[in-house]
Amino acid sequence: MDSNAFPDLNALRTEAHVVSLPMRVKFRGILHREALLLRGPAGWGEFSPFPEYDDGESVPWLAAAVEAAWWGYPDPVRPTVPVNATVPAVGPEQVEGILARFGAVSAVKVKVAERGQTVADDLARVAEVRRLLPKAGIRVDANGGWDVPTAVGALESLAEAGLEYAEQPVPEIAGLRAVRLELQRRGVPVLIAADESVRKETDPLRVAREDAADLIVVKVAPLGGVRRALEIVAEAGLPAVVSSALDTSVGIRAGVALAAALPELPYACGLGTLSLMAGDVTEESLVPDGGALAVREVPVAEPLLQRFAAAPERRQWWLDRLDRVHAQLAARQG
Repeated sequence: MDSNAFPDLNALRTEAHVVSLPMRVKFRGILHREALLLRGPAGWGEFSPFPEYDDGESVPWLAAAVEAAWWGYPDPVRPTVPVNATVPAVGPEQVEGILARFGAVSAVKVKVAERGQTVADDLARVAEVRRLLPKAGIRVDANGGWDVPTAVGALESLAEAGLEYAEQPVPEIAGLRAVRLELQRRGVPVLIAADESVRKETDPLRVAREDAADLIVVKVAPLGGVRRALEIVAEAGLPAVVSSALDTSVGIRAGVALAAALPELPYACGLGTLSLMAGDVTEESLVPDGGALAVREVPVAEPLLQRFAAAPERRQWWLDRLDRVHAQLAARQG
């Protein structure tokens, strides 16, 4: 980024809109997804780090929003990107209805290791996905919710469903490596993907250096933008899966830009999460068509910004957060 052109706080605040979008099902423990949208000379950007993230963790999210709104995206090398369906940690009786919202897909991500649930719950959920979609690629995402012994046992059982890979089965890089090596020792054909472990800019290199994962999951906002994410994938030297951070169509557009610009895209992307929401900021939501998303712009609709406007106290909370995070980001730029 050109630090000389970095926007000041007033430029960001002038076109800042805070929305609260209802979820169809609870996801990451929330029923409403809040986001601060910024309009700049290149279009719209999304700043939506989850509420529990501190200001330092939120800096790359603002960098990604500024990139989108002020500088735009790199040229794509493909016009569409394949996407997977996402099944939250629901009972098997709810799986069919959730999958129906995604339409035709070739891959499904299934959330597992939900707090308060058991491995038996995970097995039942995955089994129902496999029953409904016998030819689909299935990957599971534990969000670091298991310890090493539990992860190994669970993945050994889940492997019977024919998994593409398991995403962040345990929290730490050392744990990922331990799970990966033990699965290999037992002859369990499940690849390990690092997700949360690549949120810090130096982590992807460590994941690769320590043989902790077979592939990495990359999200634009936590990595600081599309251009920085492309650099990280190149430096890590591992296959990459592009995923969302439960974004509006504005944030999904950034994910599509990354997936469309990667030299190789071996796996379907986790960018179909708008199907989990009951609202959006555009009448032309970036939802899959035939299992893929097209590379296109997102026309944000003023009436929807008003309809889903956050409560005044929540808007102020986000503006205060913007003030603090901008100060940190501006210091790094200068």
